[in-house]
Amino acid sequence: MAQHRIGLIGLGMAVTPHAKSLMDLSDRVRVAGAFARSAARRQAFAERFPFPVVDGLEALLADRTVDAVMILTPPDTHLDLVRRCAAAGKHILLEKPLEVTTARAEQLVAACREAGVTLGLVLQHRFRPAALRFAAMQREGAIGALVSASASIRLWRPQSYYDEPGRGTLARDGGGVLITQGIHTLDLLQSLAGPVAEVTGYALTSAVHRMETEDLACAALRFESGALGTLEATTAAFPGFPERIEITGTAASATLLGVDLHVQHADGRVTELRPGGGGGTGADPMAFPHDYHRSVLADFLDALDHNRPPAASGAEALRVHYLVDALLESARTGRPCRVRTLPTTV
Repeated sequence: MAQHRIGLIGLGMAVTPHAKSLMDLSDRVRVAGAFARSAARRQAFAERFPFPVVDGLEALLADRTVDAVMILTPPDTHLDLVRRCAAAGKHILLEKPLEVTTARAEQLVAACREAGVTLGLVLQHRFRPAALRFAAMQREGAIGALVSASASIRLWRPQSYYDEPGRGTLARDGGGVLITQGIHTLDLLQSLAGPVAEVTGYALTSAVHRMETEDLACAALRFESGALGTLEATTAAFPGFPERIEITGTAASATLLGVDLHVQHADGRVTELRPGGGGGTGADPMAFPHDYHRSVLADFLDALDHNRPPAASGAEALRVHYLVDALLESARTGRPCRVRTLPTTV
């Protein structure tokens, strides 16, 4: 496999697991340069990691030996950066979510498609060993036909988290718990249970937080398969609990609790996987191992090497945007709302 040269754009809170992953995969990828607009952030990054920093984005875009970039900046900056990088012929691994509105997210995905570059999203819950094991069991028919699928996302963020400028706002983040924290579990849920077709939901800002967007949402779900389920998502559940996905099939019932898997088969067998790790559910959102970020990066590099879409592609990320939009629309109107399907051009 060829060694890729990559540019790193954005050196804030989210950079640490990505930098560690790049170090682990140094046989496959080399950092050509790391950029942030803030000189202080560039200096702090250079003191922690053995990668070169650059003081201008154009240097990375103009370097023809750089074939890919990782964009780790706030959501409201994504469309402009992706357009510039795609126009320069760079493949893109992008931190979630795609953008602050679905319209901008669709423009972003279209920009990559039209430029012929690969777009991958950092949706690392797909790469937890328990999720991979369950997906393999599904493919083997061990779960049977889907009957129901539900998710519970009960996280904790103190008010100080939302006091940081831009946090939990529509302008910078694009929303609250659903698109910022819940996106990982919503992506995993739909990757395992299939797209949601219709949702009836409620969403609000609880008495726990002072913020513009929702920190509490719940919904009834109807999947395209006809299966039913529920969703609960909040950042007001002190001290924070592992995310939970429960799936019932005709041959088994399964629970994904954080990084653990428990499957009760109809024939009496039990399948369990408890690898340990996890975290990030409490006051420190970065308190987790970087293993799953490394798997996201490895899958992205595999996609480039084998000319295939990444597991978490732009199209897969759009599915979450469509689900969140429908839930919030249902909350506003008090009526069930259909979830948009992916356009044929994606």
